Amino acid sequence: MTATNGGGRDHLTSNARSRRSNVKNGRPEGFDDSKVYEIVSDSADSRAARSAMRKKRIRRARKRKSKSNNAALCCLSVGIFVTYALICVGESSRRTSSQLDVAFDLIDDYYELQKRKQQVHSDESTDDRVDAKKPNASMSGIPRGIWPVSIRNEDGAFETIKHPGFDDGSVELSVPRFWAEDPVAIHQNKLMTRERALSIGTCITKDQSTGSNNRGDKCPLNERTIFIAIASYRDWQCRDTVTSIFTRAQHPERLRVAVVDQIIDGDGSCDVPFSPCSEDPEQPLCKYKDQIDVFQMDAELAVGPVFARHIGHRLYRGEYYSTQSDAHVSFVADWDVSIIDQMEATRDEMAVLSTYLTDVVGSISPSGKSLRNTRPIMCNTEYEGGVQGKHLRHLSQPEGVPDIRGSPQLQPYWAAGYSFSRGHFIATVPYDLYQPMIFQGEEMSIGLRGFTIGYDFFAPEKSVCFHHYAKGENAEKRNKVHHFWEHSDKYAGTGIKAMKRVLGIVHMNPEVDPSEWNHAEEERYGLGGVRNTSKFYEVFGIDVVNKKTQRHLCQFVRGRMHKMFLKHLRPDGMGIDYDQIDFKWVDPRPNDP
Repeated sequence: MTATNGGGRDHLTSNARSRRSNVKNGRPEGFDDSKVYEIVSDSADSRAARSAMRKKRIRRARKRKSKSNNAALCCLSVGIFVTYALICVGESSRRTSSQLDVAFDLIDDYYELQKRKQQVHSDESTDDRVDAKKPNASMSGIPRGIWPVSIRNEDGAFETIKHPGFDDGSVELSVPRFWAEDPVAIHQNKLMTRERALSIGTCITKDQSTGSNNRGDKCPLNERTIFIAIASYRDWQCRDTVTSIFTRAQHPERLRVAVVDQIIDGDGSCDVPFSPCSEDPEQPLCKYKDQIDVFQMDAELAVGPVFARHIGHRLYRGEYYSTQSDAHVSFVADWDVSIIDQMEATRDEMAVLSTYLTDVVGSISPSGKSLRNTRPIMCNTEYEGGVQGKHLRHLSQPEGVPDIRGSPQLQPYWAAGYSFSRGHFIATVPYDLYQPMIFQGEEMSIGLRGFTIGYDFFAPEKSVCFHHYAKGENAEKRNKVHHFWEHSDKYAGTGIKAMKRVLGIVHMNPEVDPSEWNHAEEERYGLGGVRNTSKFYEVFGIDVVNKKTQRHLCQFVRGRMHKMFLKHLRPDGMGIDYDQIDFKWVDPRPNDP
């Protein structure tokens, strides 16, 4: 496992097939969203080196653990032997017990020395971390943001975590540290002040008087940085997605893409360009290579999108806005300007724009413009059962011409396929480390955690990207893509335990004894103190005891919710005050399908 910047990408094997693209107007000539590009990889030597590094990060962690354990056992054995020998000597010579004290002191001194060594190592690692980790002088608990930034500068300061798919902790991984180690230190279990929220988010140019990249809302809209997190599992379209992100942005210089690339030897990497950079340096993957962080991970260790996105959230480094996207998505022209304009139109600092994306077929013109004037809205969910237990799953969402014009429309739910927000959303609602093999349930978890911290969810008025679904003309190509559950036998049973935690944290399984699920780091991956989950369930008609929902909620969301609730947006724009909302959705047509 390693963080890479496409090392060796300029070197191709002599018989490698390549597709050379000329770049015109910031967009490769012949760039076709529906075309399956020929796979172009880096050299065999470079690919082998990157594969070795992925595995080395795992072995390195095991080796450290093994060495530490062996040293401790060795010392303990020596100590016991010395103690036993002195006891024998003491008995035979009837000497004083001071010799025993010497033996025990020897053991104590060893362990004290080991502790001091570990502390020194920890201090050295902390000192080596980049400036982005230094605290913001005016805001305790909030690191200082810098630009440009990359995790490549932190490779020596990664931290070791236990892989969540192995209950015995036998597998450890070396991963980047969170930009903000403690989310609670940011939101403080209460509504953030506007000043505190605006202290998060970098500008591509520094303030001339302070020299800081943190300029709050004084940063011009076109200079506000955007972080784009992508979780990819052996997906050949990943590099096409990254390419469209840069080629179709109006201001690509303010973007930073972070990919968690779960692959095996022989798969192409998300940061490998269509042609060697030495031959065509204007390709987006070459031109913007310093703005692309690809964290490679052996596909065999993949345990679902939650874990991959957890690592993706670790790659965030204080950008002004944050985006989450799938690895098979095509963006439209000027998408960055459009989505920021929509975000600002909400007048809500705590707004999160999120939706299930529309199919790409028939959605984008040859020039990259959107051909759609409709968009989905998140309002349709229902309980489903299964091996992992009953949980809420978002169903197909209604798509139509927006009822609200000039602004995104308020909705109750959050979607994992596309999300756009201020950067502090990722910093305060990070993906949970302890949810392996979860595919359904993550969206309600993130949404509810965000709701309790004070975030509001909106459907974008205009779509800025479209999804390549495995249907219609894309069915044959997309159905060839592998899925993480191809290794599910290796992690049998972990999903059941994880689902209890998913539901337990957001109080959706009151029938389950809390002692039955893992409470590790619950504060970091838990709820906030602005709103209660019970308020959400009450307002939107969710019965967590009987596992039922009041149906036809979309009727309310598409019609009245936005106008009724947005009246209670706080004057400073720090979210909707749900204490002022006295509403309970009741299905007006309980007998209708």
